[in-house]
Amino acid sequence: MLWAWLCLLFGLAMLGLTLVGYPLWIAWQSRSRPRRRQRSDWQPSVTVCLAVYNGAQDIERKLLGLLSHDYPQDKLDVVVVDDGSDDDTVARIRALADARITLLQQSQRGGKTAALNQALQQARGEVLVLCDVRQRLEPGSINALCHALSDPATVVVGGRLCFEGEDSAAASVGLYWRFESWLRRAEAACGSVPGVSGALYAVRRADMPTIPPGLILDDVWVPMALAADGRMVDLESAAIAWDRPAPNLQIEARRKRRTLAGNWQLFALQPRWLLPGGHPLWARLVGHKLLRALLPIWFAFALLGNVGLAWQGQLLWLLLLQLIGHGMGLAAIALPGLKRMAPFKWAAALEELNYYAVLGLLDHLRGGPGHLWSTTRLNASIDRGPGV
Repeated sequence: MLWAWLCLLFGLAMLGLTLVGYPLWIAWQSRSRPRRRQRSDWQPSVTVCLAVYNGAQDIERKLLGLLSHDYPQDKLDVVVVDDGSDDDTVARIRALADARITLLQQSQRGGKTAALNQALQQARGEVLVLCDVRQRLEPGSINALCHALSDPATVVVGGRLCFEGEDSAAASVGLYWRFESWLRRAEAACGSVPGVSGALYAVRRADMPTIPPGLILDDVWVPMALAADGRMVDLESAAIAWDRPAPNLQIEARRKRRTLAGNWQLFALQPRWLLPGGHPLWARLVGHKLLRALLPIWFAFALLGNVGLAWQGQLLWLLLLQLIGHGMGLAAIALPGLKRMAPFKWAAALEELNYYAVLGLLDHLRGGPGHLWSTTRLNASIDRGPGV
């Protein structure tokens, strides 16, 4: 049963590399080779670029927060592009009647990328801050981004996305995001992050490229494209965007599958970035994005090989462990209350990641308007006091 041994060992090796090996390598790099930064107090003119579709419930709060931000008001303006909303988003923007707000409208939906490109053409600030409508920004976030971007070796700075509250239904999502946030911080500590959060990031206007039409993940493509010359993609922990976990698995699946479909789209557009020497961050893109997108395949190899060996009476205990692990994850998804227990929470996080990865790949293979986004209505507003 050589084939079974090969399948099992390959699957386990790739699972170990994806879930343990790459994170440990990055953690070691962050401690042994920390990056030195040269920052200064810098307050350039800033244009906030905002793409919105059916954001009536959030847009007024977002714009009022931005305009009251603790940044010199004569150096701050906002360009909002409405992507064909059919609610009263536009009316609410116009009702603010503030000269610092520039409103642009797309008569037909073109997606976030088209809206952002239109905003970039109108932006006047030395620094562009790109963010989403839903999240609330902590006071001082724009200052923090500009301070981080003052380092001449830094080309893009990402903010920190945090989630407010966490019930059992969203527990595995929060667990996944805590791991993801730790990994991004470790990557930034020893160099660059292969992607930032679209909820909040900043780039110099002189560096900002035109985003390819139909692109799903501008927050990965822009940093990777600009870091191709060796400059750094940094994170700033003081620039915080507050969000709320999706209230149910269906909404979270829609978000995650779109993100993972976007990863596959990026791999197809720029396969060279995945090759040694093809990009300064190729190893991080592979370790952080590609290996994780292939996680269901690694699990399938491990399970298939183990079944073949168990058929011959070998490694039955390992097959039992695999089945118990998958069973715990599926049980926790079906009964969210189980996620209050750590083993079930971890198992559910892996099963959900596998599920989203499969859906994302299928969405990419099917094609279609994945660059168009739909609004997510949350049951509770994100309002914990001052902030954007």
